[in-house]
Amino acid sequence: MSRRHSAKYKIDRRVGENIWGRPKSPVNKRNYKPGQHGQSRRSKTSDYGMQLMAKQKLKGYYGDITEKQFLRIYEDANRMKGNTSENLIGLLESRLDAVVYRAKFVPTIFAARQFINHGHVMVNGRRCNIGSVRLKAGDVVQIREKSRNLALVLEALGSPERDVPEYVEVDPKAMTATYVRVPELSDVPYPVQMEPAQVVEFYSS
Repeated sequence: MSRRHSAKYKIDRRVGENIWGRPKSPVNKRNYKPGQHGQSRRSKTSDYGMQLMAKQKLKGYYGDITEKQFLRIYEDANRMKGNTSENLIGLLESRLDAVVYRAKFVPTIFAARQFINHGHVMVNGRRCNIGSVRLKAGDVVQIREKSRNLALVLEALGSPERDVPEYVEVDPKAMTATYVRVPELSDVPYPVQMEPAQVVEFYSS
């Protein structure tokens, strides 16, 4: 198993849930945390513990974003008008790596970041190799022509495992994805329950 797949499944084990809904996740067979005490009876989680777990789960889902990056995203969400937890989800879904993943150009969020880093993606006709770039409604993401026949891309597009959400409009022939609008929490197809309000509580307490 590659280091990237190992890290991904470690996140599943750490939070005790199959957060990407992948059929090969070890949580499907072993629903307990890693380590020698993983199977011991779990004690009641404190409010702080629940908030911390909500943060780890959301941060892990988007490719285990660094704490520094995630805090910056939260601070941006907090400065915006409206509901901070909804703003947080909107900012996370606006990342280029998230949109490439949602468009099914790649099988995982980790693959999305690597795919972008390797220069396979253009935004509004210009090459972009930074996965954390924040897209605006109407921005068009396109796979570069020389990268369109990569097995990774063709397999991901053909996979029945995930559906493309309605806030991302994909043209599979042109290999483009238009970021139609910033979604709300209820729009995002998370395989497990995400609790951004708990994340807000974690940072504001």
